[in-house]
Amino acid sequence: MKKSFIIPVLALVAMVSCNQKESSPFEWNTSKYAVVDIEVPDLSGITDNGKEVLNLYRFAADEVDSIYWEQYFGDKKSLLDNITDSVQRTFAEINYGPWDRQDGKSFVEGYADRTPGAGFYPADMTAEEFEAYNNPDKNSPYTLIRRAKDGSLETVWYHDAFARHIEKIANYLKAAADITIKPSVRNYLLSKIEALRTDRYYDSGIAWLDMNDSKMDLVIGPNEVVDDQLMGIKRSYEAYVLLKNQQRTEELMEFVSRIGEFQQDLPCDSAYKTFQPGTGSNIFACDALYYAGKANAGVKVIALNLPFDNDVQRDKGTRTILLDNIIRAKYNNIILPAGKVLLTLEASEHLLGDAFYWNIVFREVAHGLGVKETINGKGSVEQALGSVAPTLEELKATAAGVLLVCHLQKHFEIRHIFGKEEALNTFFVSLVRSERFGEGSALGRANIMIFNYLKEAGAFERKPSGQYILNLKKMEESLSNLTSLVLKIQATGDKAAADELEAKYSKTSKEFEADKQNLIVAGVPTDIRFNFKR
Repeated sequence: MKKSFIIPVLALVAMVSCNQKESSPFEWNTSKYAVVDIEVPDLSGITDNGKEVLNLYRFAADEVDSIYWEQYFGDKKSLLDNITDSVQRTFAEINYGPWDRQDGKSFVEGYADRTPGAGFYPADMTAEEFEAYNNPDKNSPYTLIRRAKDGSLETVWYHDAFARHIEKIANYLKAAADITIKPSVRNYLLSKIEALRTDRYYDSGIAWLDMNDSKMDLVIGPNEVVDDQLMGIKRSYEAYVLLKNQQRTEELMEFVSRIGEFQQDLPCDSAYKTFQPGTGSNIFACDALYYAGKANAGVKVIALNLPFDNDVQRDKGTRTILLDNIIRAKYNNIILPAGKVLLTLEASEHLLGDAFYWNIVFREVAHGLGVKETINGKGSVEQALGSVAPTLEELKATAAGVLLVCHLQKHFEIRHIFGKEEALNTFFVSLVRSERFGEGSALGRANIMIFNYLKEAGAFERKPSGQYILNLKKMEESLSNLTSLVLKIQATGDKAAADELEAKYSKTSKEFEADKQNLIVAGVPTDIRFNFKR
């Protein structure tokens, strides 16, 4: 097997502690998430003020964690205090509630299965009732929908619903702004305070992209909409505390100037890729020091592309962040062992950590490509496609990202690092293992849809042994066709086509069920969870 830059840096620790009861029926559930230590990094290049800023970032992130519990589920204490099985309680902490994120099913007695709207809407509210509700604030990503005393619907702004926590966050960020030596950091923190207090995030998004001279980064606030599976509108609070890898960042930044070329490389009609990201885009490589809120719930992301604000993306651009230590953890603990199970011996020789890394880089770049507004007056892609929008966005980015990597083999110097064989075989293993995220999440459904589409196109063959061999030509062609289809659906806001595509391809196959069992037998975890070191 080819050597990779990926080396073990996160230690795998015991999945179930010795003081937990072996008889717990939830041991299997928790063991699907391998525990890795997030070690304290080398801070020798950070000033004492900088170290204190990092501490304040973490305190702010803890408040975000509390907001997310309330936002997604409700009263954390009432749930956890009433679970007597310590392993079951751990599983509830992993999922931030009583619902398994892989399928939405309740695993705590007394709680019904998760509703598509989670905690963002009344449990009994239908999509039809929401559509009939005559209040423009309902469509804001930053409002909760609640029942008034008379049973009608009403909106509550995030900054009002979570005011107590937001004021604590503001105090931590203000303290960090007061001691930082970086003017760009101070400007960002003060702008973020204003954004959290008003739910107006444009200025803080611009300030964040301008903050490119700091060794540290803080992502904080309501970002992704994937938890809202009813309307696909409401954003979840999360936080990441990050430390920049300057050398790796400089290597990645050479691709920023090529964003326009990547847009034109997309396999679709020119009308479906008219969006031009701002010239302030950048790419950072970072080590994650702390996750909180949505970021820490269930499956852990390994890269980010933010802000999601379409106006910021148009006027300034986006920041892609590669979480280097988390990528290494996932490759070493999941992708590499899964590949040995899923691929033939010959195919598994093409697994490569570098390929995994660059597939992720361009998956995140692809999030900023295509269109953000429909081309026929239906509003934003999110508004036009509703609850299916997050799934199609994940599908687009995943498929288009690996296509861009394949195109780089032709146009740019990445080909000296690895070839298409490595890119596509590593991609396929990641795809299959990610199907286990389940139909209950946008990311899981997107991976299932890609797998089924590739299967229909004859892009791979499953041997009687249960191992796969790929047809690389068909793989690339079918990924191109699928990307083109999704870009057209997004650009035209064709919800009927989006619903049809999801309905046709989003159900797990018999091959997946067999693959899942093989991965279970081999002891390959579904994902990871963190043990943060202080």
